[in-house]
Amino acid sequence: MNWKQLISNKRFGLEELHYLKKDDRSEFQRDYDRLIFSAPFRRLQNKTQVFPLPGSVFVHNRLTHSLEVSCVGRSLGNEVSKALLSKNPELQETHLSEIGSIVAAACLAHDMGNPPFGHSGEKAIGTYFSEGKGQELRPMLSEREWQDLIHFEGNANAFRLLTHQFKGRRRGGFVMTYSTLASIVKYPFSSSLAGEKQKFGFFLSEEADYQNIAQELGILQLSKEKEPLRFARHPLVYLVEAADDICYQMMDIEDAHKLKILTTEETIALYNRFFTEERKTKMREIASIVTDTNELIAYLRSSAIGVLVKECTRVFLEKEDEILAGKFEGTLIWNMQPRIKEAYKACSATAFSRIYNSKDVVDIELAGYKVITTLIDLMIEAVRFPDKAYSQLLINRVSSQYDTQASSLYGKIQAVLDYISGMTDVYALDLYRKINGNSLPAL
Repeated sequence: MNWKQLISNKRFGLEELHYLKKDDRSEFQRDYDRLIFSAPFRRLQNKTQVFPLPGSVFVHNRLTHSLEVSCVGRSLGNEVSKALLSKNPELQETHLSEIGSIVAAACLAHDMGNPPFGHSGEKAIGTYFSEGKGQELRPMLSEREWQDLIHFEGNANAFRLLTHQFKGRRRGGFVMTYSTLASIVKYPFSSSLAGEKQKFGFFLSEEADYQNIAQELGILQLSKEKEPLRFARHPLVYLVEAADDICYQMMDIEDAHKLKILTTEETIALYNRFFTEERKTKMREIASIVTDTNELIAYLRSSAIGVLVKECTRVFLEKEDEILAGKFEGTLIWNMQPRIKEAYKACSATAFSRIYNSKDVVDIELAGYKVITTLIDLMIEAVRFPDKAYSQLLINRVSSQYDTQASSLYGKIQAVLDYISGMTDVYALDLYRKINGNSLPAL
């Protein structure tokens, strides 16, 4: 793969009308602005990140997480861009200087396809079909359609959200640039290759769209046969992924401290592992004048993020040839130097043992599973049998942009999943309560 082809400002859905507007924004900055002002992005403010939505202590939701990932992604992209242009001055006239803007926009969009209730929402959708009442639908679907459903993936759903032409929306969905769209696809292969990790990058319905983008950008196809499709990652995916990995791990530790799941001493010890002894000495001098504990933790967290950004940039540049050849294995995080990687692993181990299995987190997963599976079950029944009186009541709740009258069962199910995955936690819970008669509109 080559940088000149990989960075393209062609817009998906507006290919034949490709032109540049004359103002101070680049096409990639337009992507960022378009996402910021969109309704699906705003709804992230009411979607769970890890901890239940805040009470007296404010912790991260999907919106704040995405904004922070975007900031870190921009820093990574700018550092990489500067180094690549210094190394390849002949690329000065290309869009290589816009890598920071592309990565920032892709980071904003990376979680937009996630359903309510965090990662448990994804799991709830998949297991409804693989283990729940959805199993009865298997004989009515093709094998590839079935694989899409049992491995439902938020990343693939984000690509669908940004590219699919929902009813009443302009062609090409958000009409994003090709490079921004390619940069959010962390798993560039079909659901048939999802494997044990249950990860893939595009549904059957968007497969041809990704193929077109890959061909335009010169992304390598790794599978020899047409099916199942497997591509190399667009190189900027590694920067988007690193920004996400850095933010969720560092911020989850800080949130756990705010919620008193981790003590101040434990939190300081975890962050201090990222620094050399010389750096720790300098930081102690600064820390000595910070009297607020939360501000001290925030200072250490931001310093740790700085270390990770610098190290991930170094790895990316060191592995550039492997990345462009589609041969790079793993992530930037897991290819860092041993001291920093061990510090990150310590944070990760603490998060899994103390945070992700905490009572509040598990409770939201249990509640989310019940809410989502109930909604899916009732809505699929409604779109399959729309002539029933109760079915019409449910269908009337669905926005007209979702094609509940699609010609195929797969299309109808996708319309239901589009509707449910677009809900906020609060909306999904409210609808669940009303359907079950536990809540009534104010009279």
